[in-house]
Amino acid sequence: MTQFDPGTPVILLGGRENAVSVTRNFGRKGIRIIASGLPGCRSMNSRYTRESYPVPEGMTASHYWRELLLVSDVDRLKGAIIFPFCDESLAFVEAHRDALAEHYLLEEFVPELRRIMLDKQATLKLAREVDVPAPKYWEITSSLDVQNIRDEITFPVMVKPLDSFAFIHEFGRKLFIIEDSFDEIVEKVALARSKGHDVMVVEMIPGPDDLLSSYYTYRTADGVCLFDYTKSVIRRWPLNRGGCCFHQSEWLPETAEIGKQLFDRIGWQGFGNVEFKRDTRDGKLKIIEVNARFTAAHRLVTASGAPIDEMIYCHLTGQPVQAFTSYNNKLRMWYPIRDFMALRELNGLGRLGPVSWLKSVFAQKFVLPYFSLTDPMPTLAESGANISRAFGKVTGVFKRTERHADSTR
Repeated sequence: MTQFDPGTPVILLGGRENAVSVTRNFGRKGIRIIASGLPGCRSMNSRYTRESYPVPEGMTASHYWRELLLVSDVDRLKGAIIFPFCDESLAFVEAHRDALAEHYLLEEFVPELRRIMLDKQATLKLAREVDVPAPKYWEITSSLDVQNIRDEITFPVMVKPLDSFAFIHEFGRKLFIIEDSFDEIVEKVALARSKGHDVMVVEMIPGPDDLLSSYYTYRTADGVCLFDYTKSVIRRWPLNRGGCCFHQSEWLPETAEIGKQLFDRIGWQGFGNVEFKRDTRDGKLKIIEVNARFTAAHRLVTASGAPIDEMIYCHLTGQPVQAFTSYNNKLRMWYPIRDFMALRELNGLGRLGPVSWLKSVFAQKFVLPYFSLTDPMPTLAESGANISRAFGKVTGVFKRTERHADSTR
């Protein structure tokens, strides 16, 4: 085995559980880690992080990162590898690619393709152009566009933002699901656009969340594929629109094949993750979105025996890349609180009972997204934030009740 050289530091921008997982993996290898992000970026709490740079209150992350990496600390930090972990940091690196490349190591990427994948509508359009199955969508640039598609719509549909990051920050959700009301489509489009968010209307592929699967790869500028990995989803919460709360590591040949076709045909470079959902109407896997960064399921990926972050590090630092030939297909990643909420929703719909839920949880070995006995602070910080949010919601209910009582006296 070739000796691993951890001498090149890494700068991790943004992220949540994905950044924590990479921090621990790299930290155990002796790599110096510098982390920066908004509140909720738990990699800054890890014992493996040598330097933390929280984004100051009132300043955007991109503005702060530009000041940090291209103005104030460029001489001290130069030579490090920059890894983006969220859409905001992806956009930052893409926008300042040339300036950053003068001082830091960056993953290979095609700027135009990264911009496209940050735009959900452009992603679907490109997939169609290269004959990768995609759901129907309708471009919306005005209220008139909504009226013009009245006769084309088949429910349910989603009003989906082109820029997810800003939309989630505004509404606390990824999208709006419209079950059967055209008037509601008009209302939700108008609401989003009134807040400055560009949206599209896209058909909702029917069926449960366990029809979702993902393919992961890294493509070098020379066209070499460093790895192939696939996983699936067991449950999400909220159903059909929320984040995954139960992941399954497993090799899915069809998902891998279509994922490879997509990245081959568009000339992708760098890290790529593409998510599909199987359409029960025609049996085809259809593209949902593409991520050019490590995903929330990263701990599952590496714990299953696919050390993709280390492989990318070795590639970028000119070291031999040790490929894996197989990985654990019987490992899961579980979010206990969110999955319990999924149980409540599914149980209310008559789809899953408590006993069946428990059996599914303990059917295979699982890992948790944050928990680590040797690096407890990210877990404690996340738990504290969750308790604070829950307490804030309860307090808000009490305050609204008191105001209502006062108004009726």
